[in-house]
Amino acid sequence: MAGTTLAVNPAVGEQAEASALGPARQISIDAFRAVIMVLMIFCNDLGTLIDIPEWLLHTQAQEDGMGFSDVIFPAFLFIVGLSIPLAIQGRRRKGDSSATIAGHIALRSLALLVMGLFHVNLGNYSSEALLPRPVWTILITVAFFLIWLDYPKDPSRKYPAVLKTMGGLLLLLMAALYKGTSADGTVWMRPQWWGILGMIGWAYLLSSLVCLFSDGKIGALVGGMLFFLALNCAAHLGWLEPLEEVKEYIWIVGDGCMPTLTMAGAVTTWFYQRRSLHQSTFWVYALVAAAVLLAFGFMTRPIWEISKIRATPSWTAICAAISLLWFAAMVYLTDVKGIKKWYTIIKPAGTSTLTCYLIPYLHLGLVSYLAFQLPEVLRTGVVGLMKSLGFALLVVFIVWLLGKRGIRLKL
Repeated sequence: MAGTTLAVNPAVGEQAEASALGPARQISIDAFRAVIMVLMIFCNDLGTLIDIPEWLLHTQAQEDGMGFSDVIFPAFLFIVGLSIPLAIQGRRRKGDSSATIAGHIALRSLALLVMGLFHVNLGNYSSEALLPRPVWTILITVAFFLIWLDYPKDPSRKYPAVLKTMGGLLLLLMAALYKGTSADGTVWMRPQWWGILGMIGWAYLLSSLVCLFSDGKIGALVGGMLFFLALNCAAHLGWLEPLEEVKEYIWIVGDGCMPTLTMAGAVTTWFYQRRSLHQSTFWVYALVAAAVLLAFGFMTRPIWEISKIRATPSWTAICAAISLLWFAAMVYLTDVKGIKKWYTIIKPAGTSTLTCYLIPYLHLGLVSYLAFQLPEVLRTGVVGLMKSLGFALLVVFIVWLLGKRGIRLKL
C-alpha cells in the first residue's frame, strides 16, 4: 500500500538473484491494491444507502457468517503483507542496515497509529466540544496531509519543514480541543480499537519485524503466520483472559488475527517471486494453501463461528484463503495474460492509496457541515449502488488530479 507499505520494485539482491526470483516490478500487487482500495471506498459508502442486498454489508457481531464488506479489510491487510518483503529487499539493496530499516518501520507504524487514534476517537466525539465534529474531521485530515505529504527531497527548500511543523501543531491543537463522551462522562482522546489505520499499523509493525529479523526465510515466515493464528485461537478459547486489563492499551491487535492476514501475504510473496524459476510453484502453493485455510476455517466454525467483529480464527483463515485466491487471479490476469489496460483507470488507488483513503474524510466533513444529503432516489437500491461506485471512482479521479500536481501522501 503506497502510504502504508513500502512500494518498491520486487527485484531482489544482485542482478543474478533478481533474474532467478522473477522479473523486476510486476503490476499485479499494485493492481490488486487498487481494486481493494476502490472496493473499500465503495463499501464504506454503503452506509449512506437504503434497500440494498444484505450480503453486501457487514454481518452483525452476534451473527455467524460474513458479507462481502467483511472480506475487503482482510484483503487489504494481506496486500500490506505482500509488499513488506519487497520493501525490505529494496532497502537492503540501497545498503540500509537492519537497525536503519527497523527505525523506518517504527516511524511508519507510529504514523499509522497516530492517524488511527484520531480517527477512532471520531466515533464518540461530543456535540459539546468547541469545534463541530465536521470541522474537527476536516482539520485533522488537513494536518495529516501537511505532516505526511510527499515533499520534494531538495534540501534547499525550507517550506516542507515549515508545513510539517504547522501540521504537527495543528494536530496537537485538535487533540487539545477534543472532547468525547463515554459511560464515564466526558473523556479526552484515548486508545480504543485503534481504527483501520491503527490496526494496519500494528499488523505492519509486527509482520515487518518478523520479515526483517528472519531475513525472509520461508520457515520463519510460515512460523510467524502460524504463531499469530495460534494466538488468535488461544484468545477465543479463553486462554488469554488474565491479560484483559492490558489489552486495551498494549496488545497484538485482533488477538493475532490482523498480523495473521499480513503474514499470509508475506508468505505469498516468497512464492510469488519464485514463479519464473519454478513456474508451477506459485500456483501449487496458492491452491494448496487456500484449500488448507478454507478447511481450517469451516472445520473450526462450530467452535467460534465466523465473525469479522469478533475476529474469529475461522473468519481469519477463510479471508486469508479468499485473499490468496484473489491475488492469484490478479497475477494470472496481469502477469500471465498481460491484461493491464483496465488498471490505468484506477491506478492512483494502487499507488497513492493512503491519499485515496483520506480524501473521503474531507468529503464527509464537508457534507456533514453543510447538512447536505442526496435525494432518496439516488441512495436506494441499484441506483444507490451505482452512486457509491461512482463516488469511489470520483475519489480515484481526484487523487489522480492531486498526483499530477505532486500532492500525495507518503509515509
